[in-house]
Amino acid sequence: MRIAIASYGQETSSFSPVQTTLETFELYGLFEGQQILEKCQDVGSIGGFLQTMNAHVDWTPLPIVHGWAGASGPLTRETLTYFEEKLVAGLQQLESFDAMYFALHGAAVAEGVHDTEGYLLDVVRGVIGDDMPLVASLDHHANLTQAMVDRTDALVAHRTQPHDQFETGQLAAQLLLSIVRDGVKPAMAWQKIPLITHQEQFLTAAGPMKQWFDLAREMESRPGVMSASTLPMQPWLDVPEGGWAVAVVTEGDEPLAQALTQELAEKAWALREDFCRLDSITPEAAVRRAVEADRGLVVLTDTGDSIWGGATGDSSTLLAEMVRQQIPHMALLTLVDPEAVQAAIATGVGGTLTTMIGGKLDPNFGTPTQVTATVAAIGGGRQDVTLLGFKSYDMGQAALLEIGNIRLVVGEKRGIGGNHPSVYEHFGIDVAEARMVVVKTASNWQFYNEWIDQVIRVDTPGATTSHLEDLTWQHLPRPIYPLDSDAAL
Repeated sequence: MRIAIASYGQETSSFSPVQTTLETFELYGLFEGQQILEKCQDVGSIGGFLQTMNAHVDWTPLPIVHGWAGASGPLTRETLTYFEEKLVAGLQQLESFDAMYFALHGAAVAEGVHDTEGYLLDVVRGVIGDDMPLVASLDHHANLTQAMVDRTDALVAHRTQPHDQFETGQLAAQLLLSIVRDGVKPAMAWQKIPLITHQEQFLTAAGPMKQWFDLAREMESRPGVMSASTLPMQPWLDVPEGGWAVAVVTEGDEPLAQALTQELAEKAWALREDFCRLDSITPEAAVRRAVEADRGLVVLTDTGDSIWGGATGDSSTLLAEMVRQQIPHMALLTLVDPEAVQAAIATGVGGTLTTMIGGKLDPNFGTPTQVTATVAAIGGGRQDVTLLGFKSYDMGQAALLEIGNIRLVVGEKRGIGGNHPSVYEHFGIDVAEARMVVVKTASNWQFYNEWIDQVIRVDTPGATTSHLEDLTWQHLPRPIYPLDSDAAL
C-alpha cells in the first residue's frame, strides 16, 4: 500500500495586519520529502497517522510537503502558490499510489482566496482525479466549506481543546484504512450553523463545549458511524462561508449521516447563549486579583493578543497596568518588539534602557508603553521544545528586561509568545518563583499546569478580542448569531 502524504496548516485572523509568508512557516516547520518522516515521526497529525499506519499495514509513505505557520494574518499569494506548486510537482512525480492523506488546519485565507484548503484540495484532485481515496484531518476551529467536503472522501477534526493533533492523525489513518484496506464506501454529510462565538468557552473539558463534543463522541459509538466532527470556527475569520459546522461520516449510510449532523447542529443551537458567556475581566481588576493571590502561580490570559489566534503578540496593555500598579511580586510576560531588542543589545547587559515598547505592529489595537528597564540578559534564537505538533520554534534575538518585579522577554519574532515556560527558562528564570505569568492565548496555558493556582481571563483589546461585535465584518454571511438577533438555524 502506497499513500501520498501532505500537510498545510495556518490559522488566519482576518483582522491581523501581519502577513503570513514562507518565513512564517519556517519559524515552526517547513519540510519536504523524506525530511517530513524524520521531523514528524512522533509529533502532530502526521506523526499520529504514520504510527497508526505502521501498526496496522505494510505500507510505503510518500511524503510531499509539510508546513505549519501558527496563526497570523492572511497568506501572501506567493506563499499559497508555493504549496500549490509543491503539491502538483510532488504528486506528478509519484509513479503510482493508492490513496492520499492531507493534514490541514482549515481556517487559512490568502490574498484573493477565502478558502485556501478548498483551493488546494481542488489542486490535488486535479492531479489525482476523483476516484483516488482522499482523507483530510482538520483543526476543529476550521471553517468547513462546501469545497472541502466535495473534494474529500472523509474527514475528521480534533476532539479536544487544547488540541491533540497526534490523536487526530490516528483517527485519519483509521478512516483511510477503512476505505483502502476494508473496502468501506463512506457517506459524508455536513451542515453549517449560523453561529460565531468568542473564544472564552472553547475548552472541551467543561461547560457547553464539553456537552456538544460529548454528544459527538457518543454518536461515534453508534453502529455504522465512522466519525462525528464538531467545528466551532475560530472567531476572527471574515469569509463568505464563515460560521460553525458539523460533519458526520458513516459506513455508506447517507440518511444516518444527515440525521446525525442535524442532531449535532440543533444541540449547538440550543447551547448558543451558553457559548456566548464572557468570563474575562478588566486588566485593572485582573492584575489586582493576581497581586492579592496568596499562593501559587496566577495565569493572566491576554485574550485580545492571542498569538495562537493570529494577533501580533506586541500588546503592552497588561505591562502598562502592572507598571501602573507597581506590582510587589514577580511577573513574567513577553512582547514582540524588534526595535526594543536591538536597543537592549546596544545598551548591553547590566545597562539601563528607557524606551517605548510594544504596541507598534497593530495600530488598530494599542499604543507603546514607556519603560525604564535593566537589561538582564540577551538570548533568543531557536528553542527545542515539543508542543502543538512541532518540535522547535524561533523567537529571533531576544532580551530579558527587568522593570521592578516584572521580567519581560522581548523578542524579534512572535515564536510562541510566553505560552511555554521555555521562553523564560532559557534565560535562567525559575517559573516557580513567579506570582503571575501572562500568556498570549485564551485557552492554552496547559504547559504551566504544575505551578498554576488560578487562571484569570483578561478582557484586553487586540485582533483576537472577545468582543466580536466591535470588529468590522465585510464578508461573514448574515444573519449570524449573536451579531444578528434574527439568526435562525
